[in-house]
Amino acid sequence: MKHTKIVILGAGPAGYTAALYAARAGLNPIILAGPLPGGQLVYTHHIENYPGFGNVPGMDLVDVFKKQVEELGVIIVYESAVQVDVMSKPLTVTLGNGDQILADSLVIATGSSPKWLNAQGEERFKGQGVSICATCDGFFYRGKSVAVVGGGNTALYEALFMATIAKDVTIIHRDSFFTGEKALQNQIKDHDNIRVLWNTEVVSFEGQERLSSVNIKNNQTLAVEDLKVDGVFEAVGQTPNSELFVGQLDMDENGYIMTNHDTRQTSVPGVFAAGDVQEPYFRQAIIACGAGAIAALGAERYLVENGM
Repeated sequence: MKHTKIVILGAGPAGYTAALYAARAGLNPIILAGPLPGGQLVYTHHIENYPGFGNVPGMDLVDVFKKQVEELGVIIVYESAVQVDVMSKPLTVTLGNGDQILADSLVIATGSSPKWLNAQGEERFKGQGVSICATCDGFFYRGKSVAVVGGGNTALYEALFMATIAKDVTIIHRDSFFTGEKALQNQIKDHDNIRVLWNTEVVSFEGQERLSSVNIKNNQTLAVEDLKVDGVFEAVGQTPNSELFVGQLDMDENGYIMTNHDTRQTSVPGVFAAGDVQEPYFRQAIIACGAGAIAALGAERYLVENGM
């Protein structure tokens, strides 16, 4: 059984940055990246607000992060943790293949997962017209009519991406205003093939073998209509990937791991969290990177102060 000073769960911006700082501190970190590393960045087709990169595909930025930590000798294991005991010292991390790692400290950077609407018919049409990733599935809707559900950054990015592929894009948003960045809102206005349905919610997904329409309702007038579309991309929020730590770490009512501001330490000494798993508001790559750096520096201080 391997024993290391620090294990980092997750290989998104927070995880890679934590590994970078931990490696430079001589802690020989191990990243458990899971089978698909990169976090939400791999689904982002263009990033325009990361310092030093004017316009870069999310996957390319992930590759830069990965190469940088590999050059520092960071070990990346493409397995996920299936059980973590943070109440024992050293901490015990059990991998999906049955292996176990003992660690003196831990950085949780497991990120978050997209939410589904859970509307009628959704489950039936997943992969048959209903998706949560335009970058992944947008190719199948070239020249067709699609809808994007949501009003935050992700929804606006999805709509802009699909506007270059699809015949037309309808944004379905339950509020009367967007919460996404103003720059993205301005870009939405510049596309003639994007329209917005405000104060509107999806009631059900309809079709035979594949999706052919969505039943929508205006939540102000209560008017209901059937919108003909070939595909729908949902971008209605995220759920933190914190289930391994339920009952072990303090969390808020939505499952975000609670940390202190100075070091990103959780309610258990030696256990830190960074990125979307503890950030419910500003889910940005640059913020995740900053939190990852703080968590690694906090872990280094913890190890020094405890003679590890």
